[in-house]
Amino acid sequence: MANEQNEQAQDIQVDNADAQQGHSEDVQQTEAQIIADLNAQIVKLEESLKYEKAVAANAKYDAEKTKERLERDADSAKKFALEKFAKELLDSVDNLERAIQAAGDQQDPVVEGVQLTLKSLLATLEKFEVVVVETAQGFNADLHQAVGIDPNSKAGEIGTVLQKGYTLSGRLLRPAMVMVGQ
Repeated sequence: MANEQNEQAQDIQVDNADAQQGHSEDVQQTEAQIIADLNAQIVKLEESLKYEKAVAANAKYDAEKTKERLERDADSAKKFALEKFAKELLDSVDNLERAIQAAGDQQDPVVEGVQLTLKSLLATLEKFEVVVVETAQGFNADLHQAVGIDPNSKAGEIGTVLQKGYTLSGRLLRPAMVMVGQ
């Protein structure tokens, strides 16, 4: 009976050793699986981080471009907000010039007052970058509107200016109406 007990004790010890060895193998496999899962999750999170960084960089770039565009649009709006108003004032300039022309060589206080008014109005317009279009450089279709032929002028040259043209901040406000030589 003592032998039997010894054999049973040895069997139990062998079974326990086998169970511990199997358990340690299971633990090792489970740990290896957990490590592999964690590594896969790390890779996935790194890819997600790269994507989010790219999205954030793109959003920042878009925001900067939008800001620049809005600033350009605001500057342009400020610059050309006077366009309609300035165009309407040009009629007054034309009328004052016609009045001075109609007076001819006559120099009385009324003509002098009209000349001073015209000078003041032109100075104010120039302050806001409304400038007379040059006609001395010859005909330029971008700045001048040919309305007739001047037989006394050379080809491509401006003979008579019927109505002055103006630009606002470098942009054509009204073309000069001219007669051009053939």
